[in-house]
Amino acid sequence: MSALQALFRRTASRTPTSSTLSYLRNSASQPRRTFAASAVLAAEQDADPSQSSTTRGEALIRQKLQNKFNPSRLDVQDVSGGCGTFYAISIASSAFKGLTMVKQHQLVQEELKKEIEGIHGLQLKTAVDS
Repeated sequence: MSALQALFRRTASRTPTSSTLSYLRNSASQPRRTFAASAVLAAEQDADPSQSSTTRGEALIRQKLQNKFNPSRLDVQDVSGGCGTFYAISIASSAFKGLTMVKQHQLVQEELKKEIEGIHGLQLKTAVDS
């Protein structure tokens, strides 16, 4: 018998403790919550624009990108629940014409270098104006 098989037999034969059983009973009755950034984005896009509020981080990023790339389309959303740690950015600009997607992303990231230092994640979608 291998060491792994022996370990499996030892742990499989253990009876669950009362705290484990309590956790399993409670978690089984609770609905599971899942998070998907795309679901948050969809919900925010469907929301009434007059009811939405822009965070300071969104406004700063939007202003910097607007000034640098003069985009025809620019969406900046804080998808971290308002704490400013994860942003989803979608931008379309003629400034990206002739550039690879990697180069487009590099240009945006370079423009937001200072802001990116303080955040956890960035979802970036770029496009060329048609």
